[in-house]
Amino acid sequence: MGSFSIWHWLIVLLVVVLVFGTKKLRNIGSDLGGAVKGFKEGMKSGDDKAAEGKAEIPPTTGQTIDGEARKETTKS
Repeated sequence: MGSFSIWHWLIVLLVVVLVFGTKKLRNIGSDLGGAVKGFKEGMKSGDDKAAEGKAEIPPTTGQTIDGEARKETTKS
C-alpha cells in the first residue's frame, strides 16, 4: 500500500472522466473556481472594512478629554 505511481493516477482520472463525463467535470470546475473567487473577494472586502474601522478610531496620545476629567473628579 505504498504511494501511487503515475499510471495509477491516470487510470483513476480515466475512470472519473468516464463516470462523470467531461461536461459535468467542467461545470464542477467552474463552480469551484467561482466559489474560490467569491471567497477571495469576500476576504478582501472584509480586510478593507476592518482597515476603514481602524482608521476611524483616532490614535490615543495620552491626553485626557475634558469631559472625562470632570467625571473622575465628581466620583471622588
